[in-house]
Amino acid sequence: MGTAPAQLFPEFLVDTFGLPGVLGEVVAALIAAAVVGNIVLAFTGVAGPWAKRKITAAFTDRIAVNRVGPFGLLIIPAAAVQLLAKELIVPEGVDRPSWDIAPVILPASALLGFSVIPMGRLGPINFHLADPEVGFALVFAFASIASVSLVMAGYASNNKYSLLGGLRAVAQNLAYEIPLIVTAMSVVIFAGTLQMSGIVGAQTTTLVTIAGIDIPAWYAFVNPFAFVLFVTANMAEVGRNPFDIPEAPTEIVGGYQTEYSSAYFVLFYLGEFVHIFLGGAIVAVTFLGGASGPGPESIGFIWFVVKIWGFFLFTQWARAAMPRVRIDQLIEIGWKGMLVLSFANLVLTAVIVGVIA
Repeated sequence: MGTAPAQLFPEFLVDTFGLPGVLGEVVAALIAAAVVGNIVLAFTGVAGPWAKRKITAAFTDRIAVNRVGPFGLLIIPAAAVQLLAKELIVPEGVDRPSWDIAPVILPASALLGFSVIPMGRLGPINFHLADPEVGFALVFAFASIASVSLVMAGYASNNKYSLLGGLRAVAQNLAYEIPLIVTAMSVVIFAGTLQMSGIVGAQTTTLVTIAGIDIPAWYAFVNPFAFVLFVTANMAEVGRNPFDIPEAPTEIVGGYQTEYSSAYFVLFYLGEFVHIFLGGAIVAVTFLGGASGPGPESIGFIWFVVKIWGFFLFTQWARAAMPRVRIDQLIEIGWKGMLVLSFANLVLTAVIVGVIA
């Protein structure tokens, strides 16, 4: 199924409702952003209180939430009410307003990343808010803002465990964000563009046909080594096992979020899961053909959702199956292993593309 550039979601709203002028474009952009944002928040609302528990229980042969509503689904609103009803305790000596702003930045940075993600079509609607020429660079820039939130929370909390968590987060992001971006640049070399729609479009051709079955030219098939590198670095970026060092409860209580409760804790929890889905969206666009899949292009959004939930399932498998590495091991893997391998992959890709071209 092809993924030819389609009309952006805000443009579709302008044409459909006849919204006039610049004001109409602004209103359409806000409505489109609200729709996409609420879709992502709905995913995290299901993933955090319910799916995470059910998946982990399945992996570890236990019974998860099953008492509150059918299949335990009512645990979602119940957990929301429980957390938001708790008292917001502000410890003495915190650095405000930094302590207040940090929980907002984390989910906001991930939601900003979805502004340039092509999520595919569902009927006539193309769930793609913006398609700038440097969209691929923008999504990593937006995602990296999360580091600021973790540092602010750790420093402003006036707690040594929070400070350690913030410092670990910075060390981890430095060690893995560089290999993540360098590995992603190998995809840019293949696609020849930084535009998200161009990267997805470059993966719509057929790589090879085996027994009458067309294997798409997804970069996961073209360069599986880069795919493994990218997914590994992405796991560290979103803080999933074995790389959940910044908030390791056995070592630093709860890390950067130790002193947060009530709505502020919910924002951190929400931001963590939005970042997981953003990580899955980046993997899908970069290596798995975006919204492409069997069937008509009008159901591409469904395939995109399947792919990002597949990545979420993988993160939960890792959480249940892989032990946490020590902080010194994490840094060594990042700087001595991932960085070297990512540059080797980049050079090799450039040579191969240069020879083919």
